[in-house]
Amino acid sequence: MSEIQALLDALTGLPRNRPAGPAEAEVLLARLRSAAARWADVLYEAHEGVYGHLPPRAEAALTLAFRRAEESYVELEIALRDCAEHRDPAR
Repeated sequence: MSEIQALLDALTGLPRNRPAGPAEAEVLLARLRSAAARWADVLYEAHEGVYGHLPPRAEAALTLAFRRAEESYVELEIALRDCAEHRDPAR
């Protein structure tokens, strides 16, 4: 599960201070999006590893957690796209 270490590294590398402006905020969103993708990968790998070994509701909960992680990634992707469009209205 090298993705877990990569996720931990991504999370511990996040800035501790508020962004000073739009550019720093956009960088933070990009780093959060990357962490969200890694979290979704961790949950997917976990689900694949325990498939068939958990009771049905536990499997359903893990599947739901994965879907929510994917949704977080998508929402952050949308936020980043909006930042890019706001920065460059011609896009």
